[in-house]
Amino acid sequence: MNKKFANLQLHQINSALTKLRESPAPIRPSAGWVKAIRESLGMSASALARKLGITPSSIAKLEKAEADDKITLASLRKLANALDCELQYTLVPRKSLEEILRERAMTVAKERLRPISHSMSLENQSVDKSASDKQLELLTNEILDGPRRNLW
Repeated sequence: MNKKFANLQLHQINSALTKLRESPAPIRPSAGWVKAIRESLGMSASALARKLGITPSSIAKLEKAEADDKITLASLRKLANALDCELQYTLVPRKSLEEILRERAMTVAKERLRPISHSMSLENQSVDKSASDKQLELLTNEILDGPRRNLW
C-alpha cells in the first residue's frame, strides 16, 4: 500500500475512533440488548418469534446466546431488524492507532538493539543513557517509516 494512502487511512480511521473512545459506551443489560428492548416494547418472545418465522424457544436460546457472548453477528442483525433496531458493530482501540504503532515500533527497536547493547557492554563499550535513548528513538522512527506489516 502506498505510504501516503496508508497514513491517510490511519488518520481517518483514528479520527473516527477517537470520537467513540471519548464517549462512554452504554452498559449492556445483563440479559442482553435483545431481551431488554423486546421487553421494553412490551413484545412477547412469541411475537418476536412470529416476526422471524422461528419458535419462541429459539428466541429464548438467541437471547441467552447474546447474554453469554455466544451469538453470531448474523443472528444479532436479524433480531435487530425484527425489533426495528440498527446493529452497530465497532472495535474501539483503548488508545490511538498512532500510539499503538509507536509502542510496537519501540518494542521492535528494543529487540533489535538488545543484542548490540549486550555485546557492547561485554566489551566495556556501553553508551550512556542519553545516547542509548537517541538510538532507540531513531530506530523507532526508521521502523515507523517502513512497511507496517514489518511491525508484526
